[in-house]
Amino acid sequence: RGLASHLLADRALPRGPAPDIATPRPRGPASTGPAPAGPAASPPISSQPQCSCRGPAPRSNPSPCRGAAPSGPAALRSHLTPPCSPAAPAEAPPHNPRPRRRRPLPRSPHTPSLEEMEGQERPAPPASPFADGHLVLWTLCSVLLPVLITLWCSVQRSRRQLHRRDIFRKSKHGWRDTDLFSQPTYCCVCAQHILQGAFCDCCGLRVDEGCLKKADKRFPCKEIMLKSDSKALDAMPHHWIRGNVPLCSYCVVCKQQCGNQPKLCDYRCVWCQKTVHDECMKNNLRNEKCDFGEFKNLIIPPSYLTSINHMRKDKKTDYEMLASKLGKQWTPLIILANSRSGTNMGEGLLGEFRILLNPVQVFDVTKTPPIKALQLCTLLPYDSARVLVCGGDGTVGWVLDALDEMKIKGQEKYIPQVAVLPLGTGNDLSNTLGWGTGYAGEIPVAQVLRNVMEADGIKLDRWKVQVTNKGYYNLRKPKEFTMNNYFSIGPDALMALNFHAHREKAPSLFSSRILNKAVYLFYGTKDCLVQECKDLNKKVELELDGERVELPNLEGIIVLNIGYWGGGCRLWEGMGDETYPLARHDDGLLEVVGVYGSFHCAQIQVKLANPFRIGQAHTVRLILKCSMMPMQVDGEPWAQGPCTVTITHKTHALMLYFSGEQTDDDVSSTSDQEDTKETE
Repeated sequence: RGLASHLLADRALPRGPAPDIATPRPRGPASTGPAPAGPAASPPISSQPQCSCRGPAPRSNPSPCRGAAPSGPAALRSHLTPPCSPAAPAEAPPHNPRPRRRRPLPRSPHTPSLEEMEGQERPAPPASPFADGHLVLWTLCSVLLPVLITLWCSVQRSRRQLHRRDIFRKSKHGWRDTDLFSQPTYCCVCAQHILQGAFCDCCGLRVDEGCLKKADKRFPCKEIMLKSDSKALDAMPHHWIRGNVPLCSYCVVCKQQCGNQPKLCDYRCVWCQKTVHDECMKNNLRNEKCDFGEFKNLIIPPSYLTSINHMRKDKKTDYEMLASKLGKQWTPLIILANSRSGTNMGEGLLGEFRILLNPVQVFDVTKTPPIKALQLCTLLPYDSARVLVCGGDGTVGWVLDALDEMKIKGQEKYIPQVAVLPLGTGNDLSNTLGWGTGYAGEIPVAQVLRNVMEADGIKLDRWKVQVTNKGYYNLRKPKEFTMNNYFSIGPDALMALNFHAHREKAPSLFSSRILNKAVYLFYGTKDCLVQECKDLNKKVELELDGERVELPNLEGIIVLNIGYWGGGCRLWEGMGDETYPLARHDDGLLEVVGVYGSFHCAQIQVKLANPFRIGQAHTVRLILKCSMMPMQVDGEPWAQGPCTVTITHKTHALMLYFSGEQTDDDVSSTSDQEDTKETE
């Protein structure tokens, strides 16, 4: 069809006689030579260019060789064929009526045909036997090299750790490694500036990792006990260590600042904490007697323990004579810290207390139980020791239980007075005793020791909580708890129970005091919607000093021994103009209040509502008739079935009260107490 349409287009064009097929058609421009002789003369040369394949082109069609657009194979062939070049002018051939046969157009040697293009394939690149091998090699190197480097680093790190642990185990120093020192530090052996290394939490020595063995041989640590009794109590020399003195320290000789040069310089005594310049260090000062500095009344001297050791060998127990040489103001302090309480600050505090005191006075209750640590009090004079408990209310209760065991053993004369450094979440007991709601390092440890020295002794009521399960065949012994703060049943116990359950599953997530309070808030909000403890008045009967009390529609009952509850809320006094007797922790009375739900507890804590005050009593009895209810004693919750709870007075504990950390509520309650005393 394409060829027929092309022929029809050719017939429509005017043309002369068809040229002879045998006559070759000239290509390119005509030659300038003479025309060949013949019977038919050539017409005059026209200025119009002619097509070499179809004769002269008319003026109306400047490209007669293109014609109508063909289709099919002819279209592709005409597209691949370049346009004809203009031929030299020639005379018109004679007319030939017969149809002429079309010669195939000449193909360019560089133009492939359609069949060749379809059948031709792209040639494959030459195969190289080493190309794939190089790719595999580089892939293996990029994957294995980081793995090998990581393994090598881990092996080297584990070797260094084993080497350090071996040195730490055999050394007399209390070494602890650190990745970054908190202040500019210089090695005490090589005097080079170091960013990481090890330090002794007893004497404060700081060295590089490679100098540990040299430091062990060259520098002695604090002596807990003297090797012999040749040194008297009043002949303790200074123990000087060069370099890394505390910031803002001053020389005892020239009264100028020490440690302000960027090098290992100046000296510090590990007992009295005095500092002196290198230039001011003289022979008489080097051999001068140490008086144990500011905290001499809290430190147990090594010579005292040496003398005690000799007296026990001779079966003598006259400790009063030794203590008389140390002065009447000598009140040695024992530190009991819980390294896992609250914000996990106990471990750092242990090291700071060991530097300021004798290391034998500092204990970690997670490693040494309080009952064993308190046996040190038996080596001290009667009623002279003091104990500082670093932890939450639970740790304080643990220590007070150990003191009760000492009373049972007949060691009542050695019972010490107890101060509190709050590291827990609630800290209601420490807040009641004036030690604040929480310690986060805002004051230095030295100031904490000064506060202990200034504190006054008071008594704290301790109560016995007895839980007896109901049942005809109940052969189990009643549960007994010791209460210092409060007992509760209802929504606050439910919040404590949920918090306690989740903290046991992931204790590392509950190391922040703010996060712990946020978890309490979450469970309190949940209980506002669910109300698991509603209709408590139908499930519980309450008796105060043997008299039954009618209860309104409550969800919780709280029995208080101290003034604070719920992390710093004075629950009994409340707010408003209503006058109520002030809650005290040494009057032998319990305050009983009720709450209407979790939302009511939140309103009380922000001072927008008052609790429902039920009354005060010496003995409280609570009967749970049916169902399971959450209960707690001093923050230790559990789920309890039908039972009878009886709360009675147990004993007193000797505590230390510090008046310097009073809040606004404490000041108002103290002024109210003074006013009531004046009116009486």
